[in-house]
Amino acid sequence: MGNTPKIKRTIFHGTALLLSFIGLLLSACSKKLERTTIGISFEILQTEYWVASIEAMKDASQKNKADYLEAVANGDANRQFEQINNFISRGVDGIVIAPKDAHTVIPIIKAANRANIPIVIYNRLPAENKGSYTTVVADNYDITKKTVKYMCEMARKSGNKHKAMILIGDLGDINAVHRRNGFNDAIAEYPDTIELVAEIPTEWNQEKALAGVTNALQAHPDISFIFSSSDFLFPSIISALKNVDKYHPTGHQKHVILGGFDGDAMAYKMLVEGYLDADGVQDVYYECDASIQAIIDRLDGRAVKQTISDPGFVIHKDNLKEMAPKMWGANWAKQ
Repeated sequence: MGNTPKIKRTIFHGTALLLSFIGLLLSACSKKLERTTIGISFEILQTEYWVASIEAMKDASQKNKADYLEAVANGDANRQFEQINNFISRGVDGIVIAPKDAHTVIPIIKAANRANIPIVIYNRLPAENKGSYTTVVADNYDITKKTVKYMCEMARKSGNKHKAMILIGDLGDINAVHRRNGFNDAIAEYPDTIELVAEIPTEWNQEKALAGVTNALQAHPDISFIFSSSDFLFPSIISALKNVDKYHPTGHQKHVILGGFDGDAMAYKMLVEGYLDADGVQDVYYECDASIQAIIDRLDGRAVKQTISDPGFVIHKDNLKEMAPKMWGANWAKQ
């Protein structure tokens, strides 16, 4: 009986040590869970551009020592809204979203705002709203205008008047609208050189693009100037041009002056081989770094602009060697 207090003290001391050790473990786990976590939601991964973007977004997160959750909605706006709500319920610190369109993202912005979670809209300007957000987007108008002006200068130097075609994207997408406007304003400066004879509505669809280009070439077999609002549509253009023996590299007498927008791997290959004359490139690496940095800055209490614009650049045969390392498609082609 005389040893009981000593045993109790030993048990108590051992229990205290165990509880202290458990506390340290829980504290360590808690610190690990305190890492910034960013929810990355993409509407679709249909093209190389979107795949390259989500990979660059994950790389940018890791560079900033942030964890990430990712979700892809496969074109379903309701599903994307559910995925964002899931991010919110899981307690993410920030959200980056490439939305389906300018309007379906509005309730998503509101949901993030209610949860007091910073949100960045990637690659598409949202419709006008009173929410709190940052948009990171290419200057679609300016990049297109500069690209098409380069093409127009080529046309002018040829000494001939050129009949032109533009492939227009889905006009429900503000990016497509800005690209069309950039094209129109560029050719307006060359009325003696460029005559627009065909506007092809594609809605970002290959079959519609192929049918439209084929019909335009039948109606206007002398078309010699084509601009595509996305490199994604080049396979349709190439197929239609080959069918009428008009797909030839620069310098060939039947060469069609050809330009596009995005900067994908096919565009890079076409530039190297001489079939593509100019391409407006979205700087994916800049845009993704800026998106993640905007979240980090907001979390740290630093001011962030509502719109962060990517000036992009025009790549062509004269600057190909210099600019290729910055072209995401050139890097993608080498993987």
